[in-house]
Amino acid sequence: MSERCKIALLGPGAIGTTVAAVLHEAGRTPLLCGRTAHAQLTLRHDAGEISVPGPVLHDASHVTQRCDLLFVAVKTTQVEDSAAWLATLCDEKTVVCALQNGVEQQSQLAPYVNGATVLPSVVWFPAQREPDASVWLRAQPRLTLPDVPQAARVVDALRDTRCEVALAADFLSIAWRKLLQNAAAGLMVLANRRAGMFSRGDITQLGLAYLQECLTVARAAGAVLDDSVPQEIIDGFHRAPPDLSTSILADRQANRPLEWDTRNGVVQRYGRQHTIATPISDVVVPLLAAGSEGPG
Repeated sequence: MSERCKIALLGPGAIGTTVAAVLHEAGRTPLLCGRTAHAQLTLRHDAGEISVPGPVLHDASHVTQRCDLLFVAVKTTQVEDSAAWLATLCDEKTVVCALQNGVEQQSQLAPYVNGATVLPSVVWFPAQREPDASVWLRAQPRLTLPDVPQAARVVDALRDTRCEVALAADFLSIAWRKLLQNAAAGLMVLANRRAGMFSRGDITQLGLAYLQECLTVARAAGAVLDDSVPQEIIDGFHRAPPDLSTSILADRQANRPLEWDTRNGVVQRYGRQHTIATPISDVVVPLLAAGSEGPG
């Protein structure tokens, strides 16, 4: 083995498989690491499919290389369980690109990465795991990163791939806008329905009220977002394929832990921090938490 690995990917789920596939297609196949051994990864898209040769390594003790760039695509509920991987793959020379939900990526990962730079991102593409373990990419992959020097390493890695990368001076606002979208998708868990449920008038009105609450909190946290954002997000759900799912719904249906705190609880927590009433969150968050953790 060489002393360092150029690119590694931790967590080859739906988002991780997509990034691994676009890198492989461009001749930059990353070192693949995860909880489950796979011989290869398969990404399906409108024009065909991409097969990424494995194996997916599943034991951190078998890896001796640090990496220059690590894409972390494990769920935020899995970060603590990934501590051995992060300690093995990272050092102060590593840039860690967090392909995760939420607005707290840096603080969540920093304790585990051996002084590496954590670069948050916003993922703008729907990808879902299929029953045969392949991943179905339903739109062009796009990432938004903060416009900081460390982002150049990710831009270079994804240059001339099918994944578009944008740099944002006001990354905070963009991250909060995506969080609002994810928060509204949490309603799908409570209804056990996909995006088509937003065609109901009552769900549209509930979604708008919830998004207005989230918008107030986001602005208190420093995000600059227009009054039109709640309607724009609901309009996006209206335009989506009725069978479009979301990762938190897939986790609920598979009885896996939910990212309820990262996607929804954060609004309630920041609301309390800024003394903002969050009556809808105060109902939604306990129900999501109970769906994730029980008891019962």
